Amino acid sequence: IPVFILAGLLVHCVFLVSIFDIYFSSPLVHGMTPQQTPLPPPAKRLVLFVADGLRADSLYELNSNGTPQAPFLRGVLENNGSWGISHTRVPTESRPGHVALIAGFYEDVSAVAKGWKENPVEFDSVFNESKYTWSWGSPDILPMFAKGATGDHVYTFCYTAESEDFGAQDAAELDMWVFDHVKSFFNSSRSNQTLFSALNEEKVVLFLHLLGIDTNGHAHRPNSREYKENIKKVDEGVKEIASVIDNFYGNDGKTAFILTSDHGMTDWGSHGAGHPSETLTPLIVWGAGVNYPQKVTSQFFEDNFLKEWKLENLKRLDVNQADIAPLMASLIGVPFPLNSVGTLPLEYLNNSAHFKAESMFTNAVQILEQFKVKMSQKKETTLSFLFTPFKPLSDSEQINFLKKMRLYIQQQKYDEAVSLCKTLINLALEGLSYYHTYDRLFLGLSIAMGFVGWTTYVILVIIKTHTTLSKTVQTNKKESTVLLYGFAFVGMIIAFFLLIQTCPWTYYVYCLLPVPVWYAVVRELPVIQDLAANLLSLQISQSVGFLLVCTLGIEILVFSFFYRSTLTIGLLVFAGWPVITQLWVQAKATALMWTFLCVLLAIFPIMPVVGREPNIPLVLATGLLTLLISCFSLASLCKSKNKYRNNEDLKVHFYQMLSIALSTYVVSSTHDSLKNKQGLPVLNQIISWMTLVSSLVLPLLSPTFLFQRLFSILLSLMSTYLLLSTGYEALFPLVLSGLMFVWINMEQEALQHYGLSLKPKLAVFNFAYATDITQFRQLHLDDVRRSFFFIFFIVTAFFGTGNIASVNSFDPASVYCFLTVFSPFMMGGLLVLKVVIPFVLVSCAFEAVQVTTQLSSKSLFLIVLVISDIMALHFFFLVKDYGSWLDIGTSISHYVLVMSLTIFMMLMNGLAQLLTTKRLELPRRTKHHSM
Repeated sequence: IPVFILAGLLVHCVFLVSIFDIYFSSPLVHGMTPQQTPLPPPAKRLVLFVADGLRADSLYELNSNGTPQAPFLRGVLENNGSWGISHTRVPTESRPGHVALIAGFYEDVSAVAKGWKENPVEFDSVFNESKYTWSWGSPDILPMFAKGATGDHVYTFCYTAESEDFGAQDAAELDMWVFDHVKSFFNSSRSNQTLFSALNEEKVVLFLHLLGIDTNGHAHRPNSREYKENIKKVDEGVKEIASVIDNFYGNDGKTAFILTSDHGMTDWGSHGAGHPSETLTPLIVWGAGVNYPQKVTSQFFEDNFLKEWKLENLKRLDVNQADIAPLMASLIGVPFPLNSVGTLPLEYLNNSAHFKAESMFTNAVQILEQFKVKMSQKKETTLSFLFTPFKPLSDSEQINFLKKMRLYIQQQKYDEAVSLCKTLINLALEGLSYYHTYDRLFLGLSIAMGFVGWTTYVILVIIKTHTTLSKTVQTNKKESTVLLYGFAFVGMIIAFFLLIQTCPWTYYVYCLLPVPVWYAVVRELPVIQDLAANLLSLQISQSVGFLLVCTLGIEILVFSFFYRSTLTIGLLVFAGWPVITQLWVQAKATALMWTFLCVLLAIFPIMPVVGREPNIPLVLATGLLTLLISCFSLASLCKSKNKYRNNEDLKVHFYQMLSIALSTYVVSSTHDSLKNKQGLPVLNQIISWMTLVSSLVLPLLSPTFLFQRLFSILLSLMSTYLLLSTGYEALFPLVLSGLMFVWINMEQEALQHYGLSLKPKLAVFNFAYATDITQFRQLHLDDVRRSFFFIFFIVTAFFGTGNIASVNSFDPASVYCFLTVFSPFMMGGLLVLKVVIPFVLVSCAFEAVQVTTQLSSKSLFLIVLVISDIMALHFFFLVKDYGSWLDIGTSISHYVLVMSLTIFMMLMNGLAQLLTTKRLELPRRTKHHSM
């Protein structure tokens, strides 16, 4: 079977990767010519302040006593500048936000996987087009714009990565660092002649990246005093820098200032998804070439922010985040960034109608250039008779548009010219997206074919090897060779077609994958015939009923990804399972426990998502409860006159109890220490990491008796989980594993109920000898229910305490016992571990169920595979790349989750076997004679 598992892993990896090729490939094209407005620009230099993680409402709203949060900036937007809200897109992370601001395009979702630090795709930016750019701030952001720049005219000054500490004294220090360095930079330039003359050139950009607000928001939440104080400090800093720069240039009125943010932040201090608090950021522009405040009597917006912020009479000019790049380019007169898809927001410009029309014309031509490159690329790789061009922008239409626009500008009909430019921009963007998604249907169908074929094949394998339904018949040689040649021929035709069109190699994988899969299915034709004969002999109502129940079960699972409360309904149905099947008659106590724990577990999915409100006392209470339970179990161990018991085992048990107690202590002391702004105590950090490492080894030292080993696994994982908990979720593994223990007992009852085998004594059941049982039984319909229970519990383990699928439901506070300095991959790893722990508990219980019900782990696992593949196919068709960004993000993560769940369960299966059956012997203190 290893071949089968390898094939399965391979197929699933292809399915998983395919979605990024089909839906989320990089939209960038290269080879356009730079477009620049021919008229002289209003400003010689531009100062860009980006306050990382600043929400629009946090900046604009008034304090309870009616004073502004940021007095200087409020004064600017009331007296000498323009303001609005900049709408960002998901993923609301620092990197994509800055790329949209400075390069003018929205990074595709796959860039998140490529990390924050480097430049995964080459792109052009306003900094690159400028004569000189000086930038100050975080080492995570600045280098990526310097790296992509041609020549060396982008200079960066960063603090060290260690400074970004969530548990530090005050993160506002990061912003003070930037302001101080900028001031000393201007002071030193007076004595440095080369620098002085460079600063007096045209087309100069100064970029100040202010990370303090973001760091304080993560550490203390955006409604905290720290976050608001930080906004005040930034306001004072901006005021100071503005006056330093004006003095340096002798108030020449040639400086433009922009203040904005890369993304907002949720009330619970995270960002990444598409909640309005994350996607609405402030934009304030003032200085050379910028419109003064425009008084209006009424303006209509769907939100009622204007009233809350008392800004009803000042015109609010909203933009998309990518529109800021062309705005900066036109203010200082540099070419628009080549890949920019932003539309110049004309209302911000205080300039002649001629200048506005020329700028819009440049903008339209620059976006049209990208469309032309994209179209010619597609045309080259498609057979001419198969190519369907984008009708609204055929070559003749393009020429027509450009002629008309030029004519309008010459006739000084500037308004008509501008509206025509906007039409052209929208069409070009539509066309870009049309060619970008040109192959989608064809690839999607290929993958779906592969999916259906693979699932059918797995079902046939189950029927053939693990049930008594089919009689194995030898197929004759001749038929199978004909089949082989037929399928090989089809494969060659497909490959030939792809070859003519010079498709990328991944297309070959997606299109050729269904061929061998379906070949394998068709080879099993006799099994299909047997199955059909068997099904026809059953009563119609039985088989239809069975199919209906299966479909309903899978739909409930699919639904639970969208609405967590569906899991509650499922668990309540589970609670009634012993009653429906009459199991409670033979085991009343077990059935009662089962019902009680199901109802208890059903509470978790209706609770709010974890991390919104930390509740440390609850975590401590859970720690004590776990200690109490382990004391009881220790007592019962000592009572039982078990001839296998020895003192080594008790030592392990004691050590695990100690580690739970330590974890509980670390959580409470770390929390207090961070509350008093004393950072993370080193001792706590050491204990935390040691607990984490030991929790993987300790279960292997405990005896392999069923309940002892499972309890040992629970205790070890629980000590790590406590360290990663901030609220009610700490109770979750306890309740879940309680239910798992009862589940193992219930499955025994079910075995007896269906008369499948005798009941083994669970108390002395030993994992170590279970793997060599020879009398594996065949599958029964009840085993489908077993597998379904397993998947349901896995999904519950996943969504029980929050929607793991959305990036913003991660709370960085849950890793503070391990580290407080920002490090995305380390934190990500620990959060994944937190998700995996309930997973491991369920997998180990499932391992126990398989062994005690005398099934080979393979057969149940295959059923699990079928169920999860059918779910994955659902999500494959539910993936979208349009609509609100929250929907897009969720739809991808659902598909990726289900696919990785399947790959993951293969790995988990192995891990569970290791955790339950292997035993590390500690060296005994007896003397051995050497041979």
